[in-house]
Formats: sequence, structure tokens, C-alpha cells
Amino acid sequence: MAAGHTGAEGVVGAGRVARVVVADDQTVVREGIVMILGLLPGIEVVGSAGDGNEAVELVAELAPDVVLMDLRMPRCDGVEATRRIRDAHPGTQVVVLTTYADDDSLFPALQAGARGYLTKDAGGDEIVRAVHAVMSGDASLAPQVQRRLLERISEPITPQPPPPPQELPDGITGREAEVLAHIAEGLTNAEIARALRVSTATVKTHINNLFAKAGLRDRTQAVRYAYRHGLAQPPGRRIT
Repeated sequence: MAAGHTGAEGVVGAGRVARVVVADDQTVVREGIVMILGLLPGIEVVGSAGDGNEAVELVAELAPDVVLMDLRMPRCDGVEATRRIRDAHPGTQVVVLTTYADDDSLFPALQAGARGYLTKDAGGDEIVRAVHAVMSGDASLAPQVQRRLLERISEPITPQPPPPPQELPDGITGREAEVLAHIAEGLTNAEIARALRVSTATVKTHINNLFAKAGLRDRTQAVRYAYRHGLAQPPGRRIT
């Protein structure tokens, strides 16, 4: 990530100093980002976190304007941390700063409430502009992210499965029932994540919980379970 240069006469000079928290699980990367931001006008780093849980706690404690959020972190990933921050602290905006710009990373993060999305090859100028843009209520997306959003809008919408019945067996949740219905359709974890606008890690968590509650060993048993409880419809029989 390049430090870049932003003159005092630029857009940053016209606004107030942005109080920022940096969240990244890699110590060297996190400290490098903090050091670079410390050289940029209009930015004050007030804290840094090594995972999503720490980021949420720092936001509650420090009430920063913006969190620069990595996505792939232990304990609590960036998507879940973003969702928790936006739900509990709407005055704090989130700008994703990550190595990844694939669909499995991008769309769950935006769905969770991130207003900016940059990759780690972004320069200092881009980071400053993104931070102040989201503070002003605007969005700030890297060019490749904007292109992917436009491509996604033009893609046909995959029909969603019918909602599960209100009474669910074995204490499974509505979201777990949705995941189960998609498993019965033959979707992979990545495809389920795209359909539900969540991360693949979240899908795996739902599947693990579902299998534990229903006593299932594999996806074949899960499909039979879905059919038996009316959570998915088996394919029609061939007429002979």
C-alpha cells in the first residue's frame, strides 16, 4: 500500500480531522497502515485492533468516525464486525481495506453496511478520500469494485427458495432452514453465500449448527432431512 500524497489545499484540508480505528489481524500490516495514516493530513488514528471483536470494543470505547476494516480475521471476521458496528454505532462508518475484491468478500461486506471498499494497493490519497467521503454520507468504492457492482446489476436474479414453514424442527433457525433448502438444491457453500449475501464462513457456521441440531453427518442426510420436514421439495418423478 503506497503512502501517496495529499496537499493541504486538497479536499481533506476543507474538512475536520477524521478519527480512525484500524482493524487487521496481521501485526506488520496493521502497524504499517497506522504508520502511513499518521503521515497523512486529515487523519488521526485513535486505535488499532487485531480482530473483529477488538474492533467492535474499540468503537464502543472511542466512538471513531471511521473504521478501516480488514475482512479475513480470526474470532470475528470483518463482515460480522461491520454488521455489529453499524447496528450498535450508526455514527461510525466502515471502509473495507482488504486484499480481496471477489464476490464472496465484496457483497457480504456491503450488505453488512460498509460504505467504502478499497484494496490494499490503494494509495494514501485514495484512503483519505474514502474516509472523508463516507464521513460526508457518500460511498467510496475502488474502480474494480464499481465495475463488479455494475456487472452484478446486469446479471439475472436467481429466484429465492420459498420461505420455510413457521414451525421449524429441532430448534433450527430460519436462516439455517434457508441454507438447508439451498443444500437440497445442490448449491455449493460459495453459491449459497452469494444467494444469501453472506460470507462463506458464515454459511459454514450455519451448516455446522444445523448438522449438530439435527444429528446429520453429511449433505446427503441433510437433503433427506429437508424433504422429510417439508423444508425443500424433492424433484418431480419421471413419468414412465
